[in-house]
Amino acid sequence: FSVHYLEWVSKVRVNTQAVLKRAQQIQGCKVAKKQWQAAWLLKAVTCIDLTTLAGDDTPSNVHRLCMKATQPIRHDLLKSMDMHDKGITTAAVCVYPSRVADAVKSLKAANSSLPVASVATGFPAGQTPLKTRLVEVQMAVEDGAKEIDIVINRTLALTGQWAALYDEIRQFREACGDAHMKTILAVGELGTFTNVYKASLVSMMAGSDFIKTSTGKETVNGTYPVAIVMVRAIRDYFLRTGYKVGFKPAGGIRTAQESVVWLTLMKEELGDEWLNPHLFRLGASSLLADIERQIYHYVTGRYPAYHELPMA
Repeated sequence: FSVHYLEWVSKVRVNTQAVLKRAQQIQGCKVAKKQWQAAWLLKAVTCIDLTTLAGDDTPSNVHRLCMKATQPIRHDLLKSMDMHDKGITTAAVCVYPSRVADAVKSLKAANSSLPVASVATGFPAGQTPLKTRLVEVQMAVEDGAKEIDIVINRTLALTGQWAALYDEIRQFREACGDAHMKTILAVGELGTFTNVYKASLVSMMAGSDFIKTSTGKETVNGTYPVAIVMVRAIRDYFLRTGYKVGFKPAGGIRTAQESVVWLTLMKEELGDEWLNPHLFRLGASSLLADIERQIYHYVTGRYPAYHELPMA
């Protein structure tokens, strides 16, 4: 961890009022209607990491998740929008390490090249020994995970041990090998915007491909103000180094409306370049069902009964 980096991190100050004001502005942006809204919603679908992270995950519900990811919107709905041949899928499926093999098998059987993402490093708390956290990453990669969502050690961030945090994330980066690494900051447990910004910077310096807001298991998940802080860190890092790092909000994103706000935030703060699955993901489980409902309404003029749309 170079002196230059340490200096950059130690000088960070975040203006809370300005952040809150900017977040309000973004949420107040006019939303697209009709076919433009439908287009934004399909864009959102292509950025979803369709997720199941439950204690009762089994091969069968993971299989169903994979099938939903490969065909997220009913074929007839896409056909009536002339989008049936555009290869619309979610960006990835995201599961626990023990379920990676199941997901890989299901997708392979379906002839799909969708990547499987795995959480790792003692998710969600990260309070396990470094040695086991590293082995967890290696095993997920061996089972076929192409993306790893790691969690940072919040203790190091809260006690200001930035160099130690950098070293840990670097080791995770090495353990990932060719797999993409998304680094979960668990912003609800970092205390201040300044800490969030510093943790974002350190994660990027250590080689993260994405920074992600939350595990979805904290009481406070990714809010818009915290997202502003993180994407400003991404922007500053890009302007200083030329490296583009992706952003992934997660936890509690349930409505189609919210997904459009997230896309708006990316467009306004980072530009159109970030509006694709290589640099933007939405971590969600129940979001897709609501987007599909809205698209059904756009196509037919009414909302579907629950039995009219396949389960996610």
